Amino acid sequence: MGILNVTPDSFSDGGVFISKEANRRQVEQMIADGVDIIDVGGESTRPFADPVPAQEELNRVIPVIKSIRKISSTIPVSIDTTKAFVAGAALDAGATMVNDISALRRDPEMIEVITGYDGPVIIMHMQGTPGDMQVKPHYEDVVAEICVFFKERIAWMEDRGIARDRIIIDPGIGFGKTLDHNLTILRNIGSFKKLGHPVLIGHSRKSFFDTLLQIPVQQRDCPTAIVSALCTQQEADILRVHDVAKTVVAVRLVEALS
Repeated sequence: MGILNVTPDSFSDGGVFISKEANRRQVEQMIADGVDIIDVGGESTRPFADPVPAQEELNRVIPVIKSIRKISSTIPVSIDTTKAFVAGAALDAGATMVNDISALRRDPEMIEVITGYDGPVIIMHMQGTPGDMQVKPHYEDVVAEICVFFKERIAWMEDRGIARDRIIIDPGIGFGKTLDHNLTILRNIGSFKKLGHPVLIGHSRKSFFDTLLQIPVQQRDCPTAIVSALCTQQEADILRVHDVAKTVVAVRLVEALS
C-alpha cells in the first residue's frame, strides 16, 4: 500500500504532494514501482496534529482520487479518513476501500457509509487520539489488549451487517505506543493473524526508528524496508509505506528465500 498524503503537515512528506502535478507524478511512480493499493489521506494523524474540517479534507482528496482514476481505472484506492462525509464522497469519486484509524469510533455515521458499499474496510487500534496518544501510553499486555479491542470492534461491525471477510486489521504502530510496544507488536504479527483477518502494518518512516537508531525521517526508508521484510516473513498481508520500490524489493527477496 503506497501512501499518498495531500496534507501540509504530515510528519515525513507534508506539502510534498499537494500540487496536482506532484501527486500525479507520485501516482505514476508508485504504479511503475509495483504498488498494489494507493492510500490517499487529507488529514495528518501524526502525534499532536490539529484536526482538519471535513470540507477542507474533502477539497484535498477528491481531486487526487479523480486524478488517480484518470491514470488507472483498476488500481485499488483507499481513503484514509475518520469522517463519514469524506469517506462517502471519496467512494463516489472512485475510491474502493476505507481506512479508518479510529476503527469507526470517531464518526457515528461512518457505519452507514461502510454498509453502503461492499469493499474492504481497515480498522486500526489507537490508544487515545492523535492529539494525546503519545502522552504516556500504557498497556499491561499490548498484544493481548489490541486483540481484545479487535474482537470487540469486529463483533460490533458484524452486528451491524458488515461481513467478516471485508475487515482488515491494523495494530497501529506508533498510535499510542512506546518503542517497546511497537517492537512487541512487530515481533507478534502471528498473534493478530490468528484473529482470521488480513493484517496491515503501517511502520513506514515512523519515529520509533529515530528512538531506536537515531536517524532522521529522510533516512528511514531502508530500515522501513528491512522491517517490511521481517513482517513479510510473519505473513503480514499489507505493508503501508512511503517508498514502494524499496518495499517491493524487500518482499521479493523474502519470497525468493522462503
